[in-house]
Order: sequence, then C-alpha cells, then structure tokens
Amino acid sequence: MEDKRVLVTGGAGFIGSNLANHLATDNDVIVADDEYLGTEQNLDSDVEFRNVSVLADDLPTDVDVVFHLAALSSYAMHEDDPTTGARVNVEGFVNTVEQARADGCETVVYASTSSIYGSQTELSPEDMPVTVNTGYEASKLARERYGEYFANHYDMNVAGMRFFSVYQGYGGAEAHKGEYANVIAQFADDLANGRSPVIYGDGTQTRDFTHVDDVVRGLELAAEHELTGIYNLGTGSSCSFNELVELLNEELGTDIEPEYVENPIPTDVYVHDTCADAGKMHRETGWEPTITLSDGIERVCSPYRSS
Repeated sequence: MEDKRVLVTGGAGFIGSNLANHLATDNDVIVADDEYLGTEQNLDSDVEFRNVSVLADDLPTDVDVVFHLAALSSYAMHEDDPTTGARVNVEGFVNTVEQARADGCETVVYASTSSIYGSQTELSPEDMPVTVNTGYEASKLARERYGEYFANHYDMNVAGMRFFSVYQGYGGAEAHKGEYANVIAQFADDLANGRSPVIYGDGTQTRDFTHVDDVVRGLELAAEHELTGIYNLGTGSSCSFNELVELLNEELGTDIEPEYVENPIPTDVYVHDTCADAGKMHRETGWEPTITLSDGIERVCSPYRSS
C-alpha cells in the first residue's frame, strides 16, 4: 500500500501498532485507540494518534482503508463483563464500519478469531462448521455476520481475518499488557528472569503460533486485494506448550521447569488445539508465513541474550 489514508482502530495495541508503524512508512496513518489495552508509546512519531473509543460518534473515518482491530480480546474480559464485551466488539465494529461507509470508505479489514473452530488438531479451513462457546467467540462471529451484511448490502470490500495465536516478544509492543500478553512473550520473560512459566493443565495443548510480522503482511495484502469474506492467518503447524518451554529454555540457555496449575477455563469451552489452513489466503493474495517458530523464538529471546 502506498499514498493511502488509513485508519487503524485499536492501533496502539499489539497487532495494531505493528501494523500502523509498518504502514506509516508509505501512507498517512491515523490510530484510534482508547488505551484500554494499548499505549501511544507503541507508535512511531509519524503515526497520528487519537485517544477515542470505537463507540464514539465522530471517528476519523474519512479514509481509504479501515483496519478494525479494536476489541476486548480474551475469554476473561468477556466473562467478567459480557455487556461491555458485546458493546465494544460488536457495536464498536458496526459503529466504525457505518461511519466509514458514510464517509465513502469502501475497504475494511477486521480482526476475527480462530477460537470459533474449537479444538482442532487437523487443518481448519474457513468453510468448516463453527460453534460459539464463549462470549468472546460470539462477539467475533457477530462481527463476521455484520461484515457480510455490509459487503452484500452496500457492496463494500469487507474481509475478516481469523488470527491464530499471534506473538512477538516483550521487546515488541506487549510489555504493558502483562497477563494479557501472548504466551510466548510471557514464557520467555519468565524463563529469562529465573521464574517458572505457569501452564494451565498438563501442557499438551497446542497452538498455531504466527509471528506478528506475517500477520501484518496478511492484513496489508487483504486491503491491497480488496478482499471480501473470511480468511485464516496461520502457519499450518502447531506446537504444544511443553514443547514451547523446551524451545525457549534451549534458546535462552536456561533449564527451568514450568509450573502446572488447574485450568481456570472450563474444559468444555477451552480451546485445546489450533491449526490453520491458510490456503485460501495464499490462493487469493500469495500470502504465506515466512517466519518459522524457531526463527520467531530467536527474535523473542534476542533482547534477553544480548543483555
């Protein structure tokens, strides 16, 4: 993308700030974020920051492209306050896209989630049946349905991206998030500082860990190709939490055992395994992940090793 006016909601957060900073090299980028999960400190100086909620009625939507990443992004946040979760994730989405449509913007790329696939050890294609077991999943599936509405009723380009366990180290844009940071960042920081990483259950759960740089490229390509529909962004490979701790110990030169605790999330709603089928995204844009988990872990651990 070049010479576009772009809005990134939730753009002071983890994925949003990586995207905003990347796009700002060649585009005019505005970030809208209420700093609930983000911080302006994540943004480069050439990104315009607006401290505003996606529920506001005067969003800066006179742009060429909207990347809607603002969300309450965890199971716990939604169970603690389901009403606020629905307002931010669903009403905030509709409010943002409707203002963008009224201002003439025709392209919206937004964050959905792989959680709605449930536990899957095999590749999960976009057309497989999905279910909703949590408020978080319900809010993201509602986004997808409203995205379909805007695309069909108003002929907009509206693409929902189902993320698979996006990660970066605390040296990126997640240090301020603490317990809500991605698990690789948390485990690496624990091990580097002599602490045992805490694992829910027995550590056999698996995730398709996808580096944020690959996700940023996927989001940009979705806008460039004016995609409409639902797309996976994941590697197609999974790693267990136990294996992850071993890899991090090896990279950091540590030998610390994890601490296993009872999973506070009910078994019948906990997503135990994820694995993406990103073939649709590859076929339509050429996207494929370029950062292996081994390379990604090296990047995450590098700041600790150098210090």
